[in-house]
This record gives sequence, structure tokens and C-alpha cells, in this order.
Amino acid sequence: MQRHGYIPHVVGRRKEAEAKRLNPKQKARRWVVEVCHSWFNRFRKLLVRYEKLERSFLALNHLAAAIIAFRKVPLSVNIIYG
Repeated sequence: MQRHGYIPHVVGRRKEAEAKRLNPKQKARRWVVEVCHSWFNRFRKLLVRYEKLERSFLALNHLAAAIIAFRKVPLSVNIIYG
């Protein structure tokens, strides 16, 4: 990983738990994929695939991705939640 310019941050569970106990303010680092899955899992219609057509399911995925990206934009007024 280091040869390709990546900084490895994979830590064993035991070491991570010990580090968290020593410094409780430090957050555990999560992989980008884990974070994305977590964001998409908040959309219940996507979590359990109810759509019969593939194009409908794909459209809902695109809509969810757009909503996730829009929520990341810093705004002075929260448009989605009023």
C-alpha cells in the first residue's frame, strides 16, 4: 500500500479498542465504502429492494446519491428540513 502512495490505517480490533479506551475523544477511522453504505442504508426503500424493475431501482439509487451530495453542501439555511 505504501508503494502506491496510500497511508495504511488498518488496525486490529484489540488495538483500536485499547486506543479508544486510552483516548475516548478520538474517533475510529472508517473506510469510505463503509461510510457510503451507511448513508445509503438510511434510505429504507433501497435497503430492502422493493422495486421490480432495474431502472426504477437505479433511479432511486441516483436520487439517494443526489440527496446525500446535496446534504453535504454547506448552506446557511437548511432547505431539505425546513
